[in-house]
Amino acid sequence: MKYAICNETFQDWPLDKAFAYARSIGYTGIEIAPFTLEAQPPNLSAEARQTLRRQIEEADLECVGLHWLLAKTEGFYLTTPDEEVRRRTGQRFADLAQLCSDIGGKIMVLGSPQQRNLLPGVAHEQAMEFAADTLRRAMPIVEDLGVTIALEPLAPSEGDFLNTAASGIELAKMIDSPNCRLHLDVKAMSSESTPIDQIIRDSKEWVAHFHANDPNLLGPGMGEMDFAPIFHALKEIDYQGWISVEVFRYEPGIETICENSIRYMRDVAARV
Repeated sequence: MKYAICNETFQDWPLDKAFAYARSIGYTGIEIAPFTLEAQPPNLSAEARQTLRRQIEEADLECVGLHWLLAKTEGFYLTTPDEEVRRRTGQRFADLAQLCSDIGGKIMVLGSPQQRNLLPGVAHEQAMEFAADTLRRAMPIVEDLGVTIALEPLAPSEGDFLNTAASGIELAKMIDSPNCRLHLDVKAMSSESTPIDQIIRDSKEWVAHFHANDPNLLGPGMGEMDFAPIFHALKEIDYQGWISVEVFRYEPGIETICENSIRYMRDVAARV
């Protein structure tokens, strides 16, 4: 198991402090949310990119890649019928792929529900076509850079588009690129009627990345979700990617979240 953590977990910590601490307690990867950086791509300077990459490497971490790709932005939308917005959004993904590569990453997790929800008058089938068109525009650059876009299904409580792993696989098939695959998130999968371990098995050929959390929005082991069947299924499908901790509540404290999460995952991994 390769454990990573998302950098926004550290809130206002300086990046070098966050990276060093994450490594000191056992994480070996860091996942970056672009909105936490000093400027939005493509405005982040070459010097800033080099500095970020150096900080990650000096902490003896690997850069997993990026997530929250469209969060806290304006003018981008995945499922819009407006071709100009789709063009602009496709370019945004291409720019992010360049940033991802520049800082040493390989994965881009596409969640961002507020920039993909169904617009008035757009049926789900149409939205799938629009999303596929938007992403195809970026794929030549994504492929050239060796980056993978990992489509993230989310729970209905977060949005009304791409709510199941099966729909994520369907969209990836429409895009038809080896560099467009599936991301699985425990919190999101908990909303499906299919058991999480079965979703993992059913998605065997498509899973590129994995987020570990609890439906209560805290880290793994900090709620009721039992990760033993989840890790058993990941082992069964021979998953070789990252298991990255992503939380949405911070009140237990940064150190508590980080340390409890990796301690629990290591304990489960040892048992399965």
